[in-house]
Amino acid sequence: MADDSARERQLDETIEESFPASDPPANTVETGIRIGSTAFGAVVDNREARRFELVVDGQTAVLSYERTPTSLVLVHTQVPPSLRGRHLADALAKAGLESARAEGLQVVARCHFVKAYLRKHPQPSQPTS
Repeated sequence: MADDSARERQLDETIEESFPASDPPANTVETGIRIGSTAFGAVVDNREARRFELVVDGQTAVLSYERTPTSLVLVHTQVPPSLRGRHLADALAKAGLESARAEGLQVVARCHFVKAYLRKHPQPSQPTS
């Protein structure tokens, strides 16, 4: 119970970094399906591992998340050093935002990269504060 309370306090602290996703499309995201395609392949939502994945040259770039009934908390982006500079983290961030939008979830960006991505690529429903 104490863990739940601590987790909720953490989520409350991130409210300034959150925004509602825009209207969801008619389709929904299913476990393990392709979220979006890149020049390198498909971003996959691996719900069991709680992360979006993009496999390139046998290596996996990931955006980890926590999912609640009302939000998708984007926690951390990790790209192997040999794959950096190819905009894979951009593809993961975009896929995470699209997934939240498709499910009608609020996005909470705790990941520093996702925060920077949002500043460069404002979402239609993102507040301008």
